[in-house]
Amino acid sequence: MKLMLDIKIGEPEVKIDYRDRIMLVGSCFTEHIGDSLSDLKFQVMQNPNGIVFDPSSVASSITSYIENKKYSPEELVQLNELWQSWQHHSRFSGINKHEVLDAINNSQQEAHAFLRGARWLIITLGTSFSYRLTDGATPVANCHRAPSAWFNKYMMTTDETITALDTMMYRLFQFNPSINIIYTVSPVRHIRDGIIENNRSKARLLEAVHHLVNKFPRLYYFPAYELVIDVLRDYRFYDIDLVHPNFQATSFVIEHFMNHYVNESSVTLSKEIEKIVIAKKHKPLQPDTDAHKNFLKLHAERTKNLMSNYPFLSLQEELDFFGQGHA
Repeated sequence: MKLMLDIKIGEPEVKIDYRDRIMLVGSCFTEHIGDSLSDLKFQVMQNPNGIVFDPSSVASSITSYIENKKYSPEELVQLNELWQSWQHHSRFSGINKHEVLDAINNSQQEAHAFLRGARWLIITLGTSFSYRLTDGATPVANCHRAPSAWFNKYMMTTDETITALDTMMYRLFQFNPSINIIYTVSPVRHIRDGIIENNRSKARLLEAVHHLVNKFPRLYYFPAYELVIDVLRDYRFYDIDLVHPNFQATSFVIEHFMNHYVNESSVTLSKEIEKIVIAKKHKPLQPDTDAHKNFLKLHAERTKNLMSNYPFLSLQEELDFFGQGHA
């Protein structure tokens, strides 16, 4: 009995390797992919501005990294006792204006340097809806729970999405000629927009992304959206809010990503690294036993061997953890 639809997933000619730098920008589903790659010790930087959802915010964020934009105090706004940036997630917000500004600009500089040497950029678009300040019509990436009267909500057209991303990519390919871009559309339902409006929003993103992927080389589409919505297509693969894919669903998506977008040698290596990562999470009931000390010693040796054979891996944290088991 066939229980799910088949899906054909295109693959890049040259796939992701452990030596490659990978930047990820976009919606909260971006961080599911990014966290998984980071746990497996890929060289990852994700969302230097924090989570951003719409194409306008994604494009302007990446452009700011290319330009190494430095934000000024005048670009911050004080709201709910905190200094905030309309272009940044609330993880940057704080009581001290100078500390907020320093954190933002340090993140910008790190993103500029990382993106220059990145081999891959993964962009996950969440929604076509963009919020603009009523005073000046400036697009914002985060509303920071400001009064709704401060914003106009606008659904970007397919052409506007194409133009925003196309313009950004033109700058990006000049800045880093060797970079490859993987587009995805988030399977997270933006249900507050309404079911019909969410589907219209996703449809515009899909049409825009496929237009760009068909137009340019070094652009690829990974079907995270279709894997959840069409292949799994069951609410048991969602959290209790019926909006966010659960662990089982995101693991299914990551498995397909690894199989189709990461080269064979790196997939094999990732399985060895995963064993080390899982071992580090082990919490012994009796940490003073010889059995646990031998467990630590065994995994310390495995970690040393991986670091010796693959010097580009960052496993010092794991080695320090396992090293506590023996002098």
